[in-house]
Amino acid sequence: MSEKNQGGAPGARGVAIIISVTAVVTAIVAFGVAALLVNIFERKVEARNPFFRVVDITDDTVDPAIWGKNFPLQYDAYTRTVDMERTRFGGSEAMPRTPTEADPRSVVSQSKLEKDPRLKAMWAGYAFAIDFREERGHAYMLEDQTFTQRHQRPQPGTCLHCHSSVYVAYKKLGDGDIFKGFEKMNAMPYQEAVKFVDHPVTCIDCHDPQTMQLRITRPGFIEGIRAYKKHLGIKDYDVHTMATRQEMRSFVCAQCHVEYYFKGEEKRLVYPWHKGLKGDEVLAYYDEIGFHDWIHAETGARMLKAQHPEFELWNQGIHARAGVACADCHMPYMRVGAMKISDHHVRSPLLNINNACQTCHKAPEAELKARAETIQERNYEMRNMAMDALMDLIDAIKAAQAAGMDEARLNAARECQRRATFLIDFVEAENSMGFHAPQEAARIFFKAMDHLRHGMAALKDPVIAAAKEPADMEAEPSV
Repeated sequence: MSEKNQGGAPGARGVAIIISVTAVVTAIVAFGVAALLVNIFERKVEARNPFFRVVDITDDTVDPAIWGKNFPLQYDAYTRTVDMERTRFGGSEAMPRTPTEADPRSVVSQSKLEKDPRLKAMWAGYAFAIDFREERGHAYMLEDQTFTQRHQRPQPGTCLHCHSSVYVAYKKLGDGDIFKGFEKMNAMPYQEAVKFVDHPVTCIDCHDPQTMQLRITRPGFIEGIRAYKKHLGIKDYDVHTMATRQEMRSFVCAQCHVEYYFKGEEKRLVYPWHKGLKGDEVLAYYDEIGFHDWIHAETGARMLKAQHPEFELWNQGIHARAGVACADCHMPYMRVGAMKISDHHVRSPLLNINNACQTCHKAPEAELKARAETIQERNYEMRNMAMDALMDLIDAIKAAQAAGMDEARLNAARECQRRATFLIDFVEAENSMGFHAPQEAARIFFKAMDHLRHGMAALKDPVIAAAKEPADMEAEPSV
């Protein structure tokens, strides 16, 4: 008899096969759905529990390795800040050296002074003319400062504010008050103060150990941002209660990546933001208070040394205007299983373009790198022209001194040297080679060139020699 009836319907055997296949497919689908649901549940549990408390962490736990037991992913990335990898205009290559009793380092970064001898002339008579090297990762910040040759000139404990994990040291020195501890350490000689610290920047400097929320631990920044907000009309600014979380993702970096000076005999660290964050606004503040870092050894000018004003220049750029934080580019989020964490391998975005740049910019890596390097190339060209013009002014002042020119005209030229040097250095010392705010960097270079132009004119025309001589102050050392 036929398997099918006359109407073409399947017979009993066909029905059985269909039922069997359907049952198998249904079972497979059910198993797949169940597995998916289990995986989703596990991921949600994993995301809700971003770490396991293996050890107790307190507000006195400085050692990052202890934090790393609870946060192994973040700690693993943190340890990779020992990497030495150069970009075209920043970073460092490992330079071998023979260790000595005074300096046990077997590897250092390249000397910027050897690469560009004009820097020695720019800083003649100052500690930076002795030793100035390419920047290395956070892992080296304390080591490289401890053994820099700049200690041939006396340095204060203030330097540790940005080059070490100093929060707990401040607490201990101040009997629980970080501001009192800050004041005590500032006034110490560096070699005495360094005995109170053991680590470069660590987890406790940016995170509350109980909640893991971002926090500010540097008194210099707390006072500095309050002064800046006051300038903007905001009184009694409290960074911990008034800053947004996205702002904090830049503020924790701005605790150290800023311009500063040492005030008075107590060497109190001050961020000069009372008139604003722009280079010429900072310069105007220094002019107002009559501050200088040192006396130029060749011209006698009262000089200023810019430090590392990444926060100030970034604030003038398009990324800051768009609400992009420092951490978005230098510590971008990355996925590890169900968790989204910040990459604690802090480095140049150009070494991590996929995570750091392509999250927002939908262009090939090569194109994004080319865009960044084009900006840097143009700023480097402006920097070199400004440096050449500065060398011309220094040589002209020296020649005028030798010829016995009157002090009024010399002082006018020296004041122009002072101002131009600071503005050039404001971009030179800022580690993005202008990328953080290209137009602002160009504006600063143009301002510097204008000061240099007036300086040369003052040596030629007595009428121009009308610059007011700043109030005399004792030179302030600075690492």
